[in-house]
Amino acid sequence: MKSVKDSWEKFLHPGTLRANLLLISLFIAAFEMFKDSVIQKPESFFCDGFNKDGLIISETYRNEVLSKSKSRLHASLLWFQEMGAIDDADLQAFDHIRKHRNEVTHELSDFLANADRNFDITKFQALIELLSKIENWWFMNMELAIDPEILPDGADPKDVIPASLMYLRLMLEIALTDESEASYYYEAFKKGGT
Repeated sequence: MKSVKDSWEKFLHPGTLRANLLLISLFIAAFEMFKDSVIQKPESFFCDGFNKDGLIISETYRNEVLSKSKSRLHASLLWFQEMGAIDDADLQAFDHIRKHRNEVTHELSDFLANADRNFDITKFQALIELLSKIENWWFMNMELAIDPEILPDGADPKDVIPASLMYLRLMLEIALTDESEASYYYEAFKKGGT
């Protein structure tokens, strides 16, 4: 167990505090992106159209997905498992990721100021890997299977980076690199907009 002095040093060091706040906030944002993506895919696949309130939830979606769990996220993950996109090890990994996300969200001050509590970057990496696995499966088995024309001639489907992964990579790169490198995309965007 580390000393009280170590905890104060962890909290008061500007670089350490900034890094911890940044990593934890990016992890929470990535978790929410993961959650939205995993829920939205089967929900929109099975929808019966749209109305002024959004998607019209089908009975098929209720039976095929929502019946698997009270949690829409867990039900969706179980559906992806049933489809062969993920396996038991992935579900266990997600349980560890979710638990760590809950800890850092609800005990943020402890992770920022207690020298014995540290953010587990491996959970962040596992979250990105799991999102990648689901997104790539969805592209190959749903989007490409339904519309093979979305892939340009000669392109390898394994080289496709789904939009949510591209968005996450951009977010991480912009947030975690120095100012001159991080502004590359912004400057390119500004030049393209004129």
